[in-house]
Amino acid sequence: MTARLPSLNGLRAFEAAARHLSFTLAASELNVTQTAISHQIRRLEEELGIRLFIRQNRALALTPEARDYLPGVRAAFNDLRLATDRLLRKDDDKVLTVSTLASLAAKWLLPRLADFQDAHPDIDVRITTSTSLVDFQRDDVDAAIRYGRGQWPGLRADWLMADELFPVCSPSLLRGDKPLRQPEDLRGYPLLHTSNANSDDWRLWLTAAGLPADIAKQPGITFDMIFMTIQAAIDGIGVAMGRTSYVKDDIAKGRLVVPFKIALPADAGFYLVSPEGRREVPKLAAFRQWMIAATQNKA
Repeated sequence: MTARLPSLNGLRAFEAAARHLSFTLAASELNVTQTAISHQIRRLEEELGIRLFIRQNRALALTPEARDYLPGVRAAFNDLRLATDRLLRKDDDKVLTVSTLASLAAKWLLPRLADFQDAHPDIDVRITTSTSLVDFQRDDVDAAIRYGRGQWPGLRADWLMADELFPVCSPSLLRGDKPLRQPEDLRGYPLLHTSNANSDDWRLWLTAAGLPADIAKQPGITFDMIFMTIQAAIDGIGVAMGRTSYVKDDIAKGRLVVPFKIALPADAGFYLVSPEGRREVPKLAAFRQWMIAATQNKA
């Protein structure tokens, strides 16, 4: 005799609540009330005849039975998501959605993207930018360009390129009354900073150059995106800490110069990341091959 399946709504509520260990967060994700989550899980517990959650001191924990049950439930929902994704993408095989950082898109990807479209005119590329990690189960994204060390469980990560850190400035700063000739001359110029992920770049470089790290604290300007920082350097407003992937083209075209020979290797790099289950989808495989070639200056 085949066992009757429990309530699908109850299973969804259980999986979300177990993942977040919170009825409130599960309710927010599923767009229902916290009371609805509680009712659905209580009904599921009654159907199964098993207690799933332990509620104590405003904290939520899984029972041993729930911990054993959760992997199978989660796998089932993942299979449903993938099956639905395959179904809905049958008419979408030529649309490729790629997520990346806005700065990398502006300074590196977009100037080269025409080459990919020339080689693959049948693929409609859509670029979306975000500072947060893509959730491939939730977001309508085929691949993402991420910065890190390449360790994202369940995802394929293909190495693209590494960065070096070094100051860059407008050629005009090498001339004038106070020419920028040696690292100590930085005390006479505004330093341009990028907040968040790149906020420590100046301190790291100054330390490697044997200069006091407090130079990084002298008056300057801080931007929230690195491409804005680089543009300010191009405009001659001050000296920016450049990263190879963001300044390579501007240096080649003479908009920026590298005043010193000291470069600091970054401790991470850029990867093209995609779900393991979609690694051989033709449009994604074509983009991966082009990206790897482009970062090696072969495209």
